[in-house]
Amino acid sequence: MNRTTHIFHPRTLVIHPDFEELREFVVSVPERFQRNEGTVIHKGRNELRRLEYNRQQYVVKSFRSPNIINRFVYGIFRPSKAKRSYDHAEMYLKIGVGTPQPVGYLNVRRGLLFDRSYYVTCQLTCPYVYNDLFTQKFDYEEEVLRAIGRTTAVLHEHGYAHKDYGRENILFQKTPEGIKLEIVDLNRMYIGPIGMKAGCKNFERLPATPQMHRWMAEEYAKARGFDAEKCFELMVAYRSTQPGKIDNLY
Repeated sequence: MNRTTHIFHPRTLVIHPDFEELREFVVSVPERFQRNEGTVIHKGRNELRRLEYNRQQYVVKSFRSPNIINRFVYGIFRPSKAKRSYDHAEMYLKIGVGTPQPVGYLNVRRGLLFDRSYYVTCQLTCPYVYNDLFTQKFDYEEEVLRAIGRTTAVLHEHGYAHKDYGRENILFQKTPEGIKLEIVDLNRMYIGPIGMKAGCKNFERLPATPQMHRWMAEEYAKARGFDAEKCFELMVAYRSTQPGKIDNLY
């Protein structure tokens, strides 16, 4: 599809090569949302639903229609949030960082104006989110925090920094092979060189006790060749600037 056809076409559909059989399902997603099918996982600025197709569960994120200026910008110049989520998930998986397997995405427009976009993935496998560390007891808590430190280092070494690296966007579980992580909500990503200060700042939206910060800092510093104590100090300092901290609840 050339650029002119792309601009005027009412829908843009991309399907992962491994999921071509789901083309019909992805095309039907807007109508399924209109019929209120599936289970709502999250509903706010955007909506996240679990939908079933051919006895398999999939997760679909519907990005809301932007304001009139951005409808024009997304319609012609900028990639949609669904496309960015799909592309970033492919980048994560390529370097061995966990995220739900992308199935595809669908952009819907009205004339030159962008309307909505939908991002479809396979079902998440990790049952816990980072915030659960503050509400439940895990005898492997240290392993989780160290895994987060290492995984974040892998992302930063490849020049990727998640811009919404918060307590609901890191999922985990313990498996016989070790800690498995899944990182979600990938549409906002910084891509470029990431030094020690910028890297440690990327942890600032994660609530943490001093011990939690230390575990993450030790693994992060070890993986990147930084000074662990300096990384710990930076993480604590950057976290202290965040409003509404819940770090003292644990």
